[in-house]
Amino acid sequence: MISSWRRRRAHRRAGKEQPWGENTDMELTIPGHFRCPISLDLMKDPVTFSTGITYDRESIETWLEAGNQTCPITNQELKSLEPIPNHAIRQMIQDWCVENRSHGIERIPTPRIPVTSAQVSELLRKITMASEREDEAGCLKLVTKLKALAKESDRNKRCIVANTTGSVLSAAFDIFSKVSFDRNAAVLEEILSTLALLFPLDREAKSYLQSSASLHCMAWFLKCGDLSGRRNSVLALKDILSSDESRVESFSKIEGALEALVKLIKEPICPTATKATLMVIYHMVSRSFPNEAIIERFVDMGLVSLLLELLVDNERSMCEKAEGVLDGICSSEQGIEKAYNHALTMPVLVKKILRVSDLATEFSVSIIWKLICKNEKREEASVVVVEALQVGAFQKLLLLLQVGCADRTKEKATELLKLLNLHRDRLECVESMDFKNLKRPF
Repeated sequence: MISSWRRRRAHRRAGKEQPWGENTDMELTIPGHFRCPISLDLMKDPVTFSTGITYDRESIETWLEAGNQTCPITNQELKSLEPIPNHAIRQMIQDWCVENRSHGIERIPTPRIPVTSAQVSELLRKITMASEREDEAGCLKLVTKLKALAKESDRNKRCIVANTTGSVLSAAFDIFSKVSFDRNAAVLEEILSTLALLFPLDREAKSYLQSSASLHCMAWFLKCGDLSGRRNSVLALKDILSSDESRVESFSKIEGALEALVKLIKEPICPTATKATLMVIYHMVSRSFPNEAIIERFVDMGLVSLLLELLVDNERSMCEKAEGVLDGICSSEQGIEKAYNHALTMPVLVKKILRVSDLATEFSVSIIWKLICKNEKREEASVVVVEALQVGAFQKLLLLLQVGCADRTKEKATELLKLLNLHRDRLECVESMDFKNLKRPF
């Protein structure tokens, strides 16, 4: 907020023009004791400490979170780090705003009192007791209250996370999952919705969500839940499957789980859910356990076409994740076969080189290398080579070596250039629009 407010014409509020004369451009100065000593802005939530100095809550909490335990003005050590709301100053500031509303100043709202660690601990204790009693209605009410507190402010959210809330909610989710999905659907969905505000989870919280009952419950939400339930489930799966390879395999064996993931890409809910879905699939197709059968199932569901359509026109993060999944799928024979037969494969992959990010470039080169070099004896490989030359792959790979890349990518690019060079004399390369002004030394 600026340190002074320029007077606005009164007729903007009154609906009629009033003559201000020479006072139109007068400036209204904020009283000094209404300003935060740290930010020098008008205080929205004034709080006081043992030193008697009043600060804006957001500014002083930022100071304390940096590890400071002294008063910024007096440099005295603070006896307590819990700020005390200064209602008197806040009321004075609100009255001042009301008095000067004709100058364009809006009244600051009365701030909510932030939640304390003691309140969070008590709420979590009640949630634990309700879940142990399998009290679905009582637990639902408590979790709803906790979620509302987390949404009120970032300060509340940090306090809630710091009190191991993720572990308590994950344990409750595991308990209700073992009882019945249908009967406890409301509380299970509310827990997932609250957990989505607290990611990433700690190891203990993940251990509860990685149980067989919890995984089956999240798969059930993916298949039968509403949009919110499906979104929150895939966000949770993204967080918990990244740290345990065995759980990835267990989840992939749940009936209908893979189909539900592909449906999230085919019928997207939101970009965040789509990205989370791609990450879950990436863990399935790129891990060390035998995943040939999983890849074949994804290919049969039309995942290759969906990924290539995502790559046509999307932002950086989405492209990186889609290419990562496609790279994993092209590690199998059926994935390679499907990529060969899709018209968008080579044009899209070549276009993404040096156009999105270093990671996207590495994935593009890796996929092209698998299509051409790793399977050069296949009959389709010669067709792909011609197509690659036509869309300017040779120029882009050459430029990639010139600008630099990771060693592994450099090796693949070099191998591709050697193979493509053997066919250049039989085919005139079509000049890529990306390099129409590039002076080629060859």
